[in-house]
Amino acid sequence: MIRFLLKGILRDKQRSLLPVVIVIIGVMLTVFLYCWLRGILNDSIELNARFNAGHVKIMTASYAKNVDQLPNDLAITGVDTLLIKLKREFPEMKWGERIHFGGLIDVPDSRGETRAQGPAAGFGIDLLSGDRSEIERFNLEKSLRRGRLPVHSGEILMSEEFSVKLKVNPGDTVTLIGSTMNGSMALYNYTVSGTIVFGTGPMDQGSVIVDLDDVRNALDMNNAAGEIVGYLADNYYDEEKVAHVVTKFNSLFPASNDEYAPVIVTLRQQNSLGKMIDQIKAVGAFAVFIFVLSMSLVLWNAGLLGGLRRYSEFGIRLAIGEDYSHIYKTMIYESVLIGLIGSLIGTSAGLLGSLYLEHHGLDLSNMMKNATILMPAIFHTRITSTAYFIGFIPGLLSTVIGTMLSGIGIYKRKTAQLFKELET
Repeated sequence: MIRFLLKGILRDKQRSLLPVVIVIIGVMLTVFLYCWLRGILNDSIELNARFNAGHVKIMTASYAKNVDQLPNDLAITGVDTLLIKLKREFPEMKWGERIHFGGLIDVPDSRGETRAQGPAAGFGIDLLSGDRSEIERFNLEKSLRRGRLPVHSGEILMSEEFSVKLKVNPGDTVTLIGSTMNGSMALYNYTVSGTIVFGTGPMDQGSVIVDLDDVRNALDMNNAAGEIVGYLADNYYDEEKVAHVVTKFNSLFPASNDEYAPVIVTLRQQNSLGKMIDQIKAVGAFAVFIFVLSMSLVLWNAGLLGGLRRYSEFGIRLAIGEDYSHIYKTMIYESVLIGLIGSLIGTSAGLLGSLYLEHHGLDLSNMMKNATILMPAIFHTRITSTAYFIGFIPGLLSTVIGTMLSGIGIYKRKTAQLFKELET
């Protein structure tokens, strides 16, 4: 029977084409919306992880309490020994040293006097050791607007917007004015090697990036780092894996009263990111629920109308002696086949569109120029295991339920009424 019904669906386009097309469109939109919302959540998390929070972050206990002040006088010392231990104990993680610092960027004129000044938020990361992990995390090569990346000691990268404001070009010399780890004034000259566009408002307004060793020399932080950030090997934040890392770290470094003892915090515990993640998840889940419900109602009605339009056909089949239950069952079987065909095609189309945007993204940088929080400018979709079956909820279930409801009317048809309809 299934084979017979499938041939009927494929051959009778007037009966099956519209329901199948409606199911395809509904399922495709459902799958794509789900992947889109998952992508927004993932991009927001990973942007904050790459630039600031990491999946986990290791600091001294005192630094963690005052992290908003960037207290480099409370930085971790003996970083090389700690990193060796971390890499040995946590092979599933990738670790990187960082120094966050603030200060003034002073731009001299031809006579060496101050021509322009501006406050800067600085990142000291590994640029020159040959390990490209940090370069890739900050996406520096693709973000480069003018000049080149640093290849020599004493070179600095500036955000494009900041360099334009200070009227600085690649090759110019600037001076960093800040404070050392010991509290004294730091003055250090750098050559601007290039300018970059981060793609997010807060960082584009006044950020600089310097090689880690150059920052250590400028701030008297030999073998020290403000933070050690850790990332899961697949670069996706997974709360269960992170919790395992935290548990093991705490067993290796028990809590103590030493204010310089290393402590570990997760991404959720930093900058109210846990609250933001929960809010985005809640809003995303609600949006997906509403959309799936809406698509379900649309496809429910499509199945209902499809059954109502065929009352004359059912009347003829009843008049020639076909059983009520047999007609009702064939209706349900047909709706299952239509739902499966539409759901498979719609899910495939939705996944293909999501796959394209997962790799290429959608540039919304013009809408993010005035953003005051760290949000990505290019959004990507994110395909998860749920995306492979979520479209079947409206595509198959709703279509079948709509058909079942409309099919109840078959049992109300009277033989006398059928002959009267056939005469007309």
